[in-house]
Amino acid sequence: MQKNDMATVTIEDIGVNGEGIGKVDGYTLFIKDAVIGDRVEVKVMKAKKNYGYARLMKILEPSAARVEPRCPFARKCGGCQIQEMSYGQQLAFKEKKVRGNLERIGGFAPDILDRVMDPVLGMDEPFGYRNKAQFPFGTDKEGRPVTGFYAGRTHDIIANTDCALGVPVNQEILEIILAFMKEYGIPAYDEKTGQGLLRHVLIRYGFTTKEIMVCLVVNGSRIPRAEELICRLRGIDGMTSISLSPNTRQTNVIMGDSYQVLWGQGYITDYIGNVRYQISPLSFYQVNPVQTEKLYSLALEYAGLRGGETVWDLYCGIGTISLFLAQKAGQVYGVEIVPQAIEDAKKNAGLNGITNAEFFVGKAEEILPEYYERYSQEHGGESARADVIVVDPPRKGCDETLLETIVKMQPEKVVYVSCDSATLARDLKVLCGAGYELEKARPVDMFPMTVHVETCVLLQRRTM
Repeated sequence: MQKNDMATVTIEDIGVNGEGIGKVDGYTLFIKDAVIGDRVEVKVMKAKKNYGYARLMKILEPSAARVEPRCPFARKCGGCQIQEMSYGQQLAFKEKKVRGNLERIGGFAPDILDRVMDPVLGMDEPFGYRNKAQFPFGTDKEGRPVTGFYAGRTHDIIANTDCALGVPVNQEILEIILAFMKEYGIPAYDEKTGQGLLRHVLIRYGFTTKEIMVCLVVNGSRIPRAEELICRLRGIDGMTSISLSPNTRQTNVIMGDSYQVLWGQGYITDYIGNVRYQISPLSFYQVNPVQTEKLYSLALEYAGLRGGETVWDLYCGIGTISLFLAQKAGQVYGVEIVPQAIEDAKKNAGLNGITNAEFFVGKAEEILPEYYERYSQEHGGESARADVIVVDPPRKGCDETLLETIVKMQPEKVVYVSCDSATLARDLKVLCGAGYELEKARPVDMFPMTVHVETCVLLQRRTM
């Protein structure tokens, strides 16, 4: 096909960025805003040799799974890719996506997946689930300050203070900040010129404690008349922490390297299950607490701890999974590359009276191999062992060196928590080729209305 060609397409799948996928005489087209089951008329905008990108011109026959989005900006906004698809169909798509990657990349036979895979864990209420939101500030055509979310693949702000995925108090906070900016002439940051003051606001909300955090990210070191803004924000029920994070770099990174408390304390607290966590502006903390509890409970179930096991938790963040595991394990070792996260993990262990968890700063692919070699040297050639190793890596998955060390340590079980089923499948292929068997797998929908899905997997060491 060529640019500007018109075509009629039936959508068969969804791409990694939420685009509908259909074929015309074997030629694949990616079509934004189309959902599985739609029959659409499209115009080709970019044509490669074997695939192209097309614009949705008309929906000829809507899919049975097509629904009216709750948010009027769903099509424009880059936050929700599949809000126009029924939630049941979203879950079916995500389960199929995980299964497809395990088959195609991991090489697992369909009959094995039939046996080990459980249905995707969805939500009863798939809106209003985010406990964290970061809103950029900008200026509209009339020069007025606006905030919202970026349009897909751009940094153009869609003005909207009422995101369907966030908690209702976000809107109240944003309206207070915008009114303050207008009243006192506080300029929004301009990415193109590097001028202006207010860049972003980070809002965190404790679903259990109802505590609220506001962190203002500024292109400078202070906000004029900050006392007035603090006074207005303090009036919101549950406000616990108001802080400022300087970020004067011309970068797409949202937060600065540090923050200063303007009022209240420098953190909020919240719970996952019965474990309490202290969360600062710079902490990594899962954004969906309802599904996080399901995911971590699944990891704990898969680990099958009885009380005396040694467990390594790699990519441990602020100790969220580590402390869950420590309730049932003999000893837990957590590893995380971010120093601030490890400080938070240690504080969280103390907060919960947990004494059997130890944390190390560094890359998992360096810390674990170093530990393995050092242990062997210090124990006359005896190999370091672990009963269970838990990994929760970033999207790129596990480093090859780390996988090799896991195999050498011969844990009875490996629990792999993944945010990318493609790299998960790749890593499972390596581990299953080195003495492990896939025992259980279950997708968990942490991010409804988006194409992303988490997966929890249990590997068992084969007995020789």
